[in-house]
Amino acid sequence: MATVLEPRTTMVPPAEQLPDVLPTDRLTATGMPVPELRAELRRIDDVRNAGQVLLAWVQAVVTIGAAVWLHHPLGYLAAIVLMGPAFARFAIIGHEAAHKLLFTNKRVNDLVGRWLVAYPAFVPLEAYRRSHFAHHKDELGPNEPDMNLYVGYPVTRASFRRKLWRDVRGSSGWKNLKGLLLALRSRTARPVALRIVGAQAVLLAAAVLAGRWWAYPLLWLLPWMTSWRVINRLRAIAEHGGMQRSPDRRQTTHHVRQSWLARFFLVPLNTGWHLAHHVDMGVPWRNLPKLHAELEAAGYITPELTYPSYRALWRALSSRPDAEQ
Repeated sequence: MATVLEPRTTMVPPAEQLPDVLPTDRLTATGMPVPELRAELRRIDDVRNAGQVLLAWVQAVVTIGAAVWLHHPLGYLAAIVLMGPAFARFAIIGHEAAHKLLFTNKRVNDLVGRWLVAYPAFVPLEAYRRSHFAHHKDELGPNEPDMNLYVGYPVTRASFRRKLWRDVRGSSGWKNLKGLLLALRSRTARPVALRIVGAQAVLLAAAVLAGRWWAYPLLWLLPWMTSWRVINRLRAIAEHGGMQRSPDRRQTTHHVRQSWLARFFLVPLNTGWHLAHHVDMGVPWRNLPKLHAELEAAGYITPELTYPSYRALWRALSSRPDAEQ
């Protein structure tokens, strides 16, 4: 497993941990599946994906409904925490829609992706799609849209705590919400911003009709600004924190052994198989473990490249000695 006991000066794996094993009869020189295998792995399951959209809403409604029914401070606190994973599910389904992998019908893909997934979660799907494709085109390159999330690692533990505290107290969330509000003043961004505001108005109206208007700011907006921000940062740095620009995806993207607990709280819908996703971004979430298994079988992903848990990776990401930063 990846060594995490000593302080790290870089998160990029050394050359000796990157065996030159490609191409094979099933994978190309970049790790992408050969055409026959690619056709199999790129199949989209419309019915099951529709079920995932429904399940995301069930998770959110049950979480909020249980807190309102209990009507206890600890219940509300638990709901604020558990709505973080609910927003993570919305985010990953929206990510699939941005890749046009949610439904085979592209109009349905965008309609559902926008109005039932992205806009309720404050995501401008159109802008996100453009920036996310820039991310895939050249990870950690000069046009990387999320560079501020990934650079500088490993950091000190104190720096890591400060980043997470900004998320917990809502500073990061306010920065994102402020950007949405400012978009209302932009001629080009206003149409999408108004759609997001419209989706939020529907959610607020539903809370008002239920006689619990306060459930919207307390159990929808507040978790989005706090617990979801923590999850989003922890997931993002576990994907690319401290890595470098390279055509070899093993130098741009971490891989972590997946657990059921992590898949619920942090990386739902197989997003934890992120290295496989970057090898071939046209493979839907459901088939990423199969592509990962192909990469392992070829010797491209090795035990030395695999972190045993997210905690182990976060320890490595925050292992820089205080004196060095």
